[in-house]
Amino acid sequence: MRCPCGCGRRLEVMLLPGVTPRWDLQVDPDGRPTLHPSIWVQDGCKAHFFLRSGMVEWC
Repeated sequence: MRCPCGCGRRLEVMLLPGVTPRWDLQVDPDGRPTLHPSIWVQDGCKAHFFLRSGMVEWC
């Protein structure tokens, strides 16, 4: 996914079992994704946000 801050950075979110760090993905009946835990970019733009029901919630 692209970083929602607008920096254009491609973020990789690991969903496979047994990898670290790992996120859980849920998709609601309308196809909107939720990721848990939050995504925190440690360098560059340092964006920190949740993706809930397809919407970005900034921390």
